Amino acid sequence: MVNKVLAAFVVTDGLFVSMGAIMLGFSIIVQQTCFNTPNDGNEAARDLLYQRFPFTAGIVNAIFVLVTFLVTIPSLATNNRSWLKLAGYMIVVDAIFTLGIGVDLWIITLKMKAEFQSIWFAQPANVQELMQTAFSCCGFFNSSSPAFITDTTCPSPAAAALMRGCATPLTSFGNTFVDNIFTAVFGMVGIDTIMVMAIACLLKDRKERERFRYIDEKSGARGTF
Repeated sequence: MVNKVLAAFVVTDGLFVSMGAIMLGFSIIVQQTCFNTPNDGNEAARDLLYQRFPFTAGIVNAIFVLVTFLVTIPSLATNNRSWLKLAGYMIVVDAIFTLGIGVDLWIITLKMKAEFQSIWFAQPANVQELMQTAFSCCGFFNSSSPAFITDTTCPSPAAAALMRGCATPLTSFGNTFVDNIFTAVFGMVGIDTIMVMAIACLLKDRKERERFRYIDEKSGARGTF
C-alpha cells in the first residue's frame, strides 16, 4: 500500500527542487543578458530595472535550495529522521533568505519614480529616445526637465510640450513588472512553508510507525508494519 504521507513529501520535494532550478536559471540568464543593447524602449526599461535586481543573492539562494534537496534524498532512502530534521532547518533558512529577496524587490516598487529618475539621467540619448518612443512621452518629468531627445515622438519643442513626461508611464510599467516578480518570489516562500509542513508530517508518520513497530516486536508480531 502506498504511503500517502511519503508520496505527498516526494511531490512537494520535486516542486521544491524545481523552484530552485527555475530561480537559478532565471538569475543566471537574465544577469548575463540585461546589459545587452536594447532593441526597443520596453526592453530598455525592463533591462535597466533588471540591473538593479539582487541576482547574485538569487543564485546563492538557488544553489542553497539544490543543496537542501540533496539533503532530503538520504531521508527517502532510509528511515533516519536526522536527515529530515536537517533539511527542515535548512528550508527555514532558505525561506528567510527568499523572503529577504522578495522584500528587497518590493522596496524598489516603493521608490520606483526615484529609481527611474536615476536610471533616466544615466542613459545615453539613444536609450532615452527608445523609451520616449515606446511610452509616447518627452523628457522625464516633462519636455524640458530634463530636455527631451528629438525624435519622431518629440520632433520639436512645441510638439514635445504637448506630450506627457516619461516619469508616469515608466513608473507604472516598472511597478507592474516588479510586482509580478516579487509576487513570484513570495510564492516560493509559500513552497518553502509547504515543504516544512511536509517534513513535519513525514517525521510524525515515521515516529508513529517506529512506535507501533516496537510495540509489535515486543508482542511478537514482527513484520506487521
